[in-house]
Amino acid sequence: MLISNAYAQAAAGATTSDSLMGLLPIIIMFVILWFLMIRPQMKKAKEHQKMVGELQKGDEIVTQGGVAGRIVKIGESFMTLEVAEGKAGPIEIVVQKNAIGTLLPKGTLKSL
Repeated sequence: MLISNAYAQAAAGATTSDSLMGLLPIIIMFVILWFLMIRPQMKKAKEHQKMVGELQKGDEIVTQGGVAGRIVKIGESFMTLEVAEGKAGPIEIVVQKNAIGTLLPKGTLKSL
């Protein structure tokens, strides 16, 4: 019984440094995950917010759903897009600002 206690005490003293070394791969994996996935996604989201904040009336955009149009009105969280010219006048739709995917160069809609 004394020998068993001696083994238990020796193992308990060694686990403090072993547990830190066992935690090291998890920390390294988190750092790699941060630089490869989380950080670029946050950067992309920040650029999208900046682009949406700088939109003006008359800009040509494409929504994330693939609808191309020209901005007619801009509100707090919604905007109105002119998507086509109909017999009774322009056809307009209302979309959320966050649904904007891409800002097109001026004159792109005329070439479509």
